[in-house]
Amino acid sequence: MVRSISRNKQILHIAVPSIITNITVPLLGLVDVAIVGHIGDAAYISAIAIGSMLFNVVYWLFGFLRMGTSGMTAQAYGQRNFAEMRRLLRQSLFVAMGVALVLMVLQYPLCKAGLWLMNTPADSQPLVNDYFYICIWGAPAVLGLYGLSGWYIGMQNTRIPMMVSILQNVVNILMSLLLVFGLKMKIEGVALGTLIAQWMGFLIAVVFWLRYYRKHFADRSHGLNGSHGDKPILPINPKTSLRRFLSVNRDIFLRTIALVAVNFFFISAGAKQGSQILAVNTLLMTLFTLYSYFLDGFAYAGEAVGGRYWGSLQLQPFREVTRALFLWGGGVMLVFTIVYAFGGSQFLHLLTSDEAVIRASEDYFPWALVIPVCGLAAFIFDGLFIGMTATRGMLISCATAALVFFATYYILYPLWHNHALWFAFVLFLFMRGLVQFIIFCRTIQS
Repeated sequence: MVRSISRNKQILHIAVPSIITNITVPLLGLVDVAIVGHIGDAAYISAIAIGSMLFNVVYWLFGFLRMGTSGMTAQAYGQRNFAEMRRLLRQSLFVAMGVALVLMVLQYPLCKAGLWLMNTPADSQPLVNDYFYICIWGAPAVLGLYGLSGWYIGMQNTRIPMMVSILQNVVNILMSLLLVFGLKMKIEGVALGTLIAQWMGFLIAVVFWLRYYRKHFADRSHGLNGSHGDKPILPINPKTSLRRFLSVNRDIFLRTIALVAVNFFFISAGAKQGSQILAVNTLLMTLFTLYSYFLDGFAYAGEAVGGRYWGSLQLQPFREVTRALFLWGGGVMLVFTIVYAFGGSQFLHLLTSDEAVIRASEDYFPWALVIPVCGLAAFIFDGLFIGMTATRGMLISCATAALVFFATYYILYPLWHNHALWFAFVLFLFMRGLVQFIIFCRTIQS
């Protein structure tokens, strides 16, 4: 009983700040939209929406900088291997700055490609250009913060990323309001406000590191070797460590491409069925997004706490954490399913006043109720697999599920139309969890 309480405390210590962070992150984009919405021209709203989407896609592809770093750092933390903790942070920041440099060098073709892919209206293109060419200079800060946040999570500390996220939003709001309404700037003011907030977030994260973790770097003779219980471990060769770091991040990057392909196809396939179906799918997908913010918090706990015990070869505590994560995740799933079942219509009315769209949503609403159940295992196993650095399993499961998604859609679309799209997406989530479960059981047994 005492051990169970201890595991739950460890999980909640990571999960609760992560959930708060997940909820505050979208505010950066919402604040920008709200501010330009008062400038008085719809082209500004369109430009912000498209510009934000471009950066979201680009940065999403490089989310491995956070995930790969957190899993490996959690394992090093479990081993008390301070040398490896130091090395992982350096590697993560080095790769982050290298990727950021490439993005800034290629900013012109990236922007042009984005405008073409997003079918940007002619009146919004100059505004998107202004927004993009300012915000691109925040790439080192954004990607660097990915690396630092992943490292903090691996160090069992999600409070610092939470505080950074909150402070970043405050800076973004204040600077954007000052530049747009105080200095009479338009989209340039919003872009500069976002840029300043991104760099402030990164610098605040660095300050926290200097304040609480610099000691791990100051004394290079301390903690060169960790231990598994009473057995010391051998130092990890820097070249071996770098190869492992790149291998893990490669798998996560390829897995992210599969995720992006499915999500973008979902939007595109809905758009081809008309503006009303696109609006319906967007509204119902918002229900899934809100659910994911909460379940991701427990996935982060899997990365940190699970990775800690996996790295120190403590299999029994790892199993206890796994069971506890599924119990907490199951509770979240049950709550969201009940809330959506009895209050989903009212929630949709909060998102839109278009009664035609709400009525059209009723035909597809059952899919929104199924998603929390089918998505539970995929989210929890993602966190555990990152903690185990079993990223090849994540790639295999996601690629398999993506193939099932596309095959299901194309086979059933002539009969089911938009229902085929939703069924394919639900099956995508379920297959990810199923394949991961099989790989997880084999890994534990071996």
